[in-house]
Amino acid sequence: MREFESPGGDLPPRHGNLTDDVVRNAASHPDAVVFGVQEDGAWRDVTAGDFLEQVRTVAAGLAAAGVRPGDRVGLLSRTRYEWTVLDYAIWFAGAVGVPVYATASGEQLAWVLGDSGAVAVLVETERHRAQVEAVRATLPDLRDVWCIDDDALDELRALGRDGDAGDRWAEEVDGRRTSAGPDSLATLVYTSGTTGRPRGCMLTHGGLSAQIDVCLAELEELFTGDDAATLLVLPLAHVLARVIQIGCVRARVRMGYSADLLGLLDDLGTFRPTFLLAVPRVFEKIFTRISQEAAADGRGRTFDRAAGTAMAWSRAHEQGRPSRLLGLRHAVAERRVHTQLREAWGGRCVYAVSGGAPLGERLGHFYRGVGLTVLEGWGLTETTAAACVNRPDALKIGTVGRPLAGTAVRVAEDGELHVRGPQVFAGYWHDAEATAQVLGDDGWLRTGDVGEIDDEGFVRVTGRKKEILVTTGGKNVAPALLEERIRAHPLVSQCMVVGDGRPFVAALVTLDPDALGPWAAVHGTSGRPADLTDDPDLRAAIQDAVDEANRAVSQAEAVRRFLVLPQDWTEEDGQITPSLKVKRNVVLHQFRREIEQLYVV
Repeated sequence: MREFESPGGDLPPRHGNLTDDVVRNAASHPDAVVFGVQEDGAWRDVTAGDFLEQVRTVAAGLAAAGVRPGDRVGLLSRTRYEWTVLDYAIWFAGAVGVPVYATASGEQLAWVLGDSGAVAVLVETERHRAQVEAVRATLPDLRDVWCIDDDALDELRALGRDGDAGDRWAEEVDGRRTSAGPDSLATLVYTSGTTGRPRGCMLTHGGLSAQIDVCLAELEELFTGDDAATLLVLPLAHVLARVIQIGCVRARVRMGYSADLLGLLDDLGTFRPTFLLAVPRVFEKIFTRISQEAAADGRGRTFDRAAGTAMAWSRAHEQGRPSRLLGLRHAVAERRVHTQLREAWGGRCVYAVSGGAPLGERLGHFYRGVGLTVLEGWGLTETTAAACVNRPDALKIGTVGRPLAGTAVRVAEDGELHVRGPQVFAGYWHDAEATAQVLGDDGWLRTGDVGEIDDEGFVRVTGRKKEILVTTGGKNVAPALLEERIRAHPLVSQCMVVGDGRPFVAALVTLDPDALGPWAAVHGTSGRPADLTDDPDLRAAIQDAVDEANRAVSQAEAVRRFLVLPQDWTEEDGQITPSLKVKRNVVLHQFRREIEQLYVV
């Protein structure tokens, strides 16, 4: 059993809670700009003093409406400023936030609100309100539903300021805010449900606070400086985005919001963040879009050469230093292409953090080679987001970095990664049996991920324990590496490797609609995925991606056949989670006939 523990790190605090950051900022730096809110194409500043006032008055409204300390309050919205106001207002009122993805189905919504026993829910749109009303009969604890787009915040502020009672509710909120301690439940974050029903992870004020302190220390370059700023892209229902939000509030980092991936590049250009947080699919999409724009402008070959140079330059740095010739090529690419690429990210972005799924070495080397270093990390909802992360001064592309300070990671006899540290969750909500299955009395969390630790303590995640495929020839195959490499091809949207109990390994592939248009124009064919599944040129392109992936594995593990599907997998159809991870069990069921086709001789 191999184990590595990073020294240092703070234990959970002995007093206080997450709301202290808001009060402290308003007292010490009331005029500091801590948020940017997009209005009519421009960014409006929000100061630390403004934020405290807004949070406190909304919290008073929640208390006046009957939300009591310890009550669970749902929050169903895309990433936007109001989400953060409400998140902290729920804590000021002494309650527990229960985030729900804005794209959740009616069944998922009913489960999360019902399982948590939410007494109220704040939704973003009237469509969301209608979703709640459609399942309300199954939610006996639910009393109130407020809609952000229907002036929910103003309604709550008015409720909290109502006549003589306003002062009483303001005093009540101040008392509730300070009564929560490190062991108090802060939020229930439900898992994505890739392998079954979502479970509510109990995260405390102390556990979140300890995680934030370590992240701020280990990623100091990102969070320090008067001009530090980030643009939130991930849904705030995702634990990683939530941790970054809390960290930015604590460090007074200016934070903006971009809920629409299609408008992300425009938002990056106007907000100009110094660092960014995203899942690998975002980095893949941006790479594809920039390469397509270059091809459309007749600069496709120039871009491809510059991208190849960037990757080679980054790899050379890991092996020592680039050759003189490569250095000259990189300098030329820097002038012609790389500078424009950084401008597409706003011109000030130096670092990005990637989590939620493997990034892949190709993208990691590309972005570092053009001057945007992506720090890949790893963790679970159960570890309050990060357990490991690459740091600016300790980076090894292809790994998820070393354990955070005060955190230990070990590899069990069966290859499973275990984690121990102050950020490990308190257990699953109302599910002691499930908690006991993953959390031992010794504090080690069984993550379900499979991986390895090298001699320097860098962790590499190779797959999920439950997703290891065993062919009829007895070969164990970790599909994650193959999927990651195939998905790196610009034309590929999603990939799922199959072969458990089968004679060989195969793959289902979906196409990226955004990338197909330019490709189809060059090849004189339709850009619709349904028309291209058997196109010989497209199949040859996908075969190239499969061949590239197969170079990383043995012949027995290689993908021998693949099937291109006529439609992409979507969250609406239940095949992927809001964080863009494939739900293997759903895909295996929905596409069982297609999988059978792969094994017809």
